[in-house]
Amino acid sequence: MKIRQADTLPGYITGLSMTHSDFHIGLEFIGIAGFWWRCTDVGTRTIVAIQLDRDDPDWFRGPPYIAKEVVFDEHEIAACHLTEEEAIKAAIHKHEMSGHPGFPHEVVMHMMDARWKSPETRYPHKGVLRFDRRRPDGEILHPYAGRKEGKQWNVELYLPFLRTYAEMSERAFIALPIVTAVDIRQRAEQA
Repeated sequence: MKIRQADTLPGYITGLSMTHSDFHIGLEFIGIAGFWWRCTDVGTRTIVAIQLDRDDPDWFRGPPYIAKEVVFDEHEIAACHLTEEEAIKAAIHKHEMSGHPGFPHEVVMHMMDARWKSPETRYPHKGVLRFDRRRPDGEILHPYAGRKEGKQWNVELYLPFLRTYAEMSERAFIALPIVTAVDIRQRAEQA
């Protein structure tokens, strides 16, 4: 495991993190949300893994695998750890260093309700909701759902430092830069 500078990591990831070169086929690791995974392939910039979520080892024989193989990109790789202790230390470090104000309970409930309200109107472009974006004025925009207006989609946003909601066209939102740890700290210093 290598130590990477927080300023070079995507999103809010800070502290100890894994890099692409740490992975090999058969490596077991902890991913986002604390689930255990086993690496099944290493690509040029991604890895593929199966979640170790069953007691029956026959689910994990392969290739081909019965269990679904999932691709981890650079962002997800940087959030992986080899031990629970490393994952906990990284989470504490992230919390202490980021400056992000977090999300109050009522905001989380509102975002979840909007995102999952009905299957017929659910926003289909999940990748757009993966990353916070930064407006030219430095404001942080957290996407949580989408709303169709005619033939176009608008992205529903929460602005954590202003504690307010907003909306923006999908096209305008994805044109903005993805938030970095530096962006979060700079915005926190303004608050």
